[in-house]
Order: sequence, then C-alpha cells, then structure tokens
Amino acid sequence: MPVKAPKPGELEPIERASRDELQALQLKRLRWSLKHAYDHVPHYRRAFDAKGVHPDDCRTLADLAKFPFTSKADLRANYPFGMFAVPREQVVRIHASSGTTGKPTVVGYTQGDIDRWADLVARSIRASGGRAGDIVHVAYGYGLFTGGLGAHYGAEKLGCSVVPMGGGQTEKQVQLIEDFRPDIIMVTPSYMQVIVEEFRRQGKDPRAMSISVGIFGAEPWTEQMRRDIEQSADIDAVDIYGLSEVMGPGVANECIEAKDGPVVWEDHFYPEIIDPETGAVLPDGSEGELVFTTLTKEALPIVRYRTRDLTRLLPPTARAMRRMGKIVGRSDDMLIIRGVNMFPTQVEELVLAHGQLSGQYQIVVTREGLLDEVEVKCEVTPAHAGANRAAIGRELQERIKTLIGVSTRVDVGLPDSVERTLVGKARRVVDKRPK
Repeated sequence: MPVKAPKPGELEPIERASRDELQALQLKRLRWSLKHAYDHVPHYRRAFDAKGVHPDDCRTLADLAKFPFTSKADLRANYPFGMFAVPREQVVRIHASSGTTGKPTVVGYTQGDIDRWADLVARSIRASGGRAGDIVHVAYGYGLFTGGLGAHYGAEKLGCSVVPMGGGQTEKQVQLIEDFRPDIIMVTPSYMQVIVEEFRRQGKDPRAMSISVGIFGAEPWTEQMRRDIEQSADIDAVDIYGLSEVMGPGVANECIEAKDGPVVWEDHFYPEIIDPETGAVLPDGSEGELVFTTLTKEALPIVRYRTRDLTRLLPPTARAMRRMGKIVGRSDDMLIIRGVNMFPTQVEELVLAHGQLSGQYQIVVTREGLLDEVEVKCEVTPAHAGANRAAIGRELQERIKTLIGVSTRVDVGLPDSVERTLVGKARRVVDKRPK
C-alpha cells in the first residue's frame, strides 16, 4: 500500500524548525501560560504560592520543574468551573470526562481554543496521510467525550468530508463504510477490531474495504495490535494521542511515513517524563510518567498535569519535535498481583501473539482471603472455533507465568464470548477486590 508522506511544502514551518527555534517559542509561550494561570485561576495562585514559586521564576524551560503538579483530583476539587481562567461567558464549549471514578473533570474552550484544537487535529490527520477531499469516517463517541467532536472539527479544518457516525451500531458502521467508501477511519483500536469482526460475520472481506488509513487512539494499544489490524483490514494503523484535560485528541500523532511513535506537538504542549514515585524529572529516553503543560490554552491552562500514562520521550525523526514511545500502561491502573507489577498491555501482547486467539480479552481480579487471584478471559477466532480451547488456555497461562511472572487462570471461550466495546474504550480490567 503506498504511503502518503507529505511533501516539504505541506508542512508548517514549525514542523521543520530547529531545536533552538522551537525552544525559544516554547519558553515564550510557557511564561505566558504560567502567568495566565497564576493571574486568573485561584487554584494555581494558591498552589504556586504554597510551593514558593512565581511565574517570573521561569527563566528557562528547565525551571518548569520548580512548579507544582496538577492532578485529576485538583480538577474534581474545583468542579465544575473553578479551573477556568476566563469568564464563563467566554467559554464556547464544555466537555467532561465520564466521571466513572468520581465527579467528572470539566474542560472549557474559548473560540480560540477550539480553533487551535481543530488546527492540531488537522495537522494530526495530515501527518497520518490524510489530505483535503478525503472522506473521514468518525466512529469515536460524540457528546461530552472529546473524541468525536475533536476528530470531526479537525477533519473539516483539513478540508475532508466527514461522516459523523459515532460509536456503536456496528452493522450500520459496516453499511456506511461500504456505501460511502471513506478513505480514513478515526476510532478506538479495540472497536476497529469489532468492525473487522462484523465484516467477517457478514461474510465480507475486511481487506476489501475502501479505508486505507486508521487513526486510532483513546486507549493504549500495542505493536502486536497494530500488526493485527493492519493485516486484517489491509490499512495503515496510525497512533493519535490526547486527553480531555489537556485538550482532547491531537496532542500527539504518528507520522505515516515513520510510524515510530506519536510526535508531540511541542509548540502547544510541553512534555516531561517524571519518576511516578518521587516526581523527579527524568532525561529523555527514560521510562516514566508523562506530564504535560499547555502553552496556548486560554480557558483551561494546565500546569504539569500528571497523565498517569507511562512512556518515554524519544528524539525527533519525521518532524522537528520529540516523539512518545508506546504507552506501556498507566501508573494508576498498574495491577500489583502478589507483589508483581502487571499491566494489561503485557497480557494483550501475549493474546495477540497467539495465532488462534482474537484480540479480545478481559482481566478479572478477585481476592480469596489474603491472596489476589487473576483470571484472563479470551476467545478463539471463528476460524479456530473447533480448536482445543483448554490446551490453548494452558499454553497462554504458562506464557503469562513465564514472561510476566503472575499465576493466572485462563478461560478461553468461543468466538464472541468476551464482552465487546460498543462505544469508547475497552473495559480490559475488572477489579473486584475490596477497596
């Protein structure tokens, strides 16, 4: 499949800037953002004062380490509009997280924020190979979730035709893909697997669909899942990264010509990697927790937001800006099973590496007395419905024990036996242990 790499003239000047030019812009914008937050958000004034720092203390990019972190708990404590840095009347859009673990985190946007967001998602789609005139099928959820509208506005800004399908209604997804013949799909990788399964259920070849590029995000996914999707659908699978608290989708995006990790759009977001235990800033290349400071946000400036995503910062390749490594897990969804750290993505890699298992799985954690118990639920593909599922389970159980170091029970079911994702992110972990 030909890769639609951009011509030099299609890139914005900042995408080709020198490191010195980029860092000068970052420092200018960082100083503005810190002052904007301090002057207009009471939470930040209190937090800066408590830490003994002032925006004027930021004279170099390294000085950002002196400033306090922002957490999801801070956003919830100031629910709903306490973190806004502009009068509520200037906020033209409000998004919010699902709030499944407490109050939702509320995000506001000025018209300028919306315009910049659309520009960055357009940049992300172009980096993925999209061009004006392409048809983009958006299967992210619309509504308070930032995925659908973020993708939608960015695709329109690039000059694409948008099919605002949203999540769910998988049969209709297949129908519209066949009827409208989109060039690009934007969706979670786990739901793309569901769409592929639906093509096969209907007796159709998913490799024959018109889509040439999938822009996948909103949940961690592995290189093995990328290969699985690319082979099963005959597309280029490209990673987009974002989070509602910082903006939404389009904070970082892979370039189709390299597919070597999402490029962080550093002219708008300053990334750091920290030790999740101590908060110390780690050098590029070190694995740790990803932290973002917004450089241009008006309604909701964010200072050193702890994403809880575990990754690395890598040197630039296809663009002038640094890249993120694959998200290996989250510092807050890491499972500690009898003293062993375990991430869902580790299990995912082993499930996808087995030729007879589909990409669907779920990890169920319970506690028997004082000991944690783990069950991995997965399923065979339709082509292997008659396989010896008990033997497959024993094989996977052994690999998990050998490679991850955790003893598990493995239940291998028939096709379609694992709970499917209809909208949004896959529910990969069900933790039933007492809180």
